[in-house]
Amino acid sequence: MSALIERQPGTRPSIAIETTDAAHFAATRRRLTAAQRRWLTDNGFEAAAGSVALLSDAAGKLVRVLVGVDPRDPLTALAALPCSLPETNYHLAAEGVLDDPAQAVLGWALGAYQFNRYRQPKRAPARLVVAAAELQQVAPLIEATTLVRDLVNTPTEDMGPEHLAEAIRKLGKTHKAKVRDWVGDELLDANFPTIHAVGRASHREPRLIELSWGKREHPRLVVIGKGVCFDTGGLDLKSSDGMRWMKKDMGGAAHAIALVGLIMQAKLPVRLTLLIPAVENSVSGNAMRPGEVITTRAGHAVEIDNTDAEGRLVLCDALAYGAEQQPDLMLDFATLTGAARVALGPDLPALFANDDVAAAGLLAAGRTVNDPLWQLPLWRPYRRMLDSYLADFANAGPSRHAGAITAALYLERFVPDSTPWLHLDTYAWNDADRPGRPRGGEAMGVRAMFAFLQQRYGG
Repeated sequence: MSALIERQPGTRPSIAIETTDAAHFAATRRRLTAAQRRWLTDNGFEAAAGSVALLSDAAGKLVRVLVGVDPRDPLTALAALPCSLPETNYHLAAEGVLDDPAQAVLGWALGAYQFNRYRQPKRAPARLVVAAAELQQVAPLIEATTLVRDLVNTPTEDMGPEHLAEAIRKLGKTHKAKVRDWVGDELLDANFPTIHAVGRASHREPRLIELSWGKREHPRLVVIGKGVCFDTGGLDLKSSDGMRWMKKDMGGAAHAIALVGLIMQAKLPVRLTLLIPAVENSVSGNAMRPGEVITTRAGHAVEIDNTDAEGRLVLCDALAYGAEQQPDLMLDFATLTGAARVALGPDLPALFANDDVAAAGLLAAGRTVNDPLWQLPLWRPYRRMLDSYLADFANAGPSRHAGAITAALYLERFVPDSTPWLHLDTYAWNDADRPGRPRGGEAMGVRAMFAFLQQRYGG
């Protein structure tokens, strides 16, 4: 939040940032001095999206920044500026072309993010002075995104199952929520066999963490996040390239934790349950083996076709437990399949839903807050791809077709038809630096889901 400053009387002067585009550039030029206009001409500035021009007065002092933007994409309008402009204070000029300045302010803050746990930053970001109302509007979203990024960026040595539990306890203490967990063999005693099976080979015991909050009379909302803190692939071992970034396989848990923080901070009228199955999928003498059959909490016998399809295993027990609470809505976040990335690329989380009304509401909310999702079908004829000759079904199959769909179909078996359910298969990662999206962990779908829940529950 250091990149944003609340506007208060007596604060030192700030430099105006004016947004413009090709359609409005002539009007922008007319407001400038002759020397400034010549400077723009000499430098070829024509207000193309992403272009920046620093304008000085007759004494050579920086007095204005022109930024070419695409008005249809306000979130990225200012996102490249915090770490490229001189380190001082700025404000958004009223003459700009953006219809939603709050989105631009949010983009500025997202572009200022730096993960500094293990090294000092090369420089501090420039600061944007904003009105108190704008700061109040965007601050929770900035904090939620920062939380997701920090959790995902942290290496597994410092972000194992116990660390996820501690993050949830901290959140619970802040909002006076109840937190409990089942650890190690307690999972077997409480009938969470698939969570235990995936995590039993690690020196860090697997666990299921539960946070409960809200009034009994409010509609029940269950939020679940895949918390695989590192994924070797198990005995179906990943290649070195495939394993390199598997610290991010708890990205679904990071999203779920951030979302419930937003829900509790906004005091949405829901009876909230957060469930995080937290494990490491490791290799040792007692590792889960291909060909084993595990009877899940829901009573389904599942053949382990591939130990690297572990995310759906830890989620299925959590989904079954969540469904037992008969929620008004159940949703989950998971870095579940590479197939979703092949289908939609790194920026678009895949949405699966058994409720068309809820899906439509979430997609619309994503468009409104510039946090896009794309729906893929729960095409039930593809269930045959998970057939097993000795169990009810398998956790994977021999075909490489429709991998994101078959994973979602596996999860759907653990959700009653009467329970509205939304499943987001998200990447939770930026492969390279872009404006507002620094390389590393990323929140994808949190703002969309929060906006949808605000609409659904009247918060």
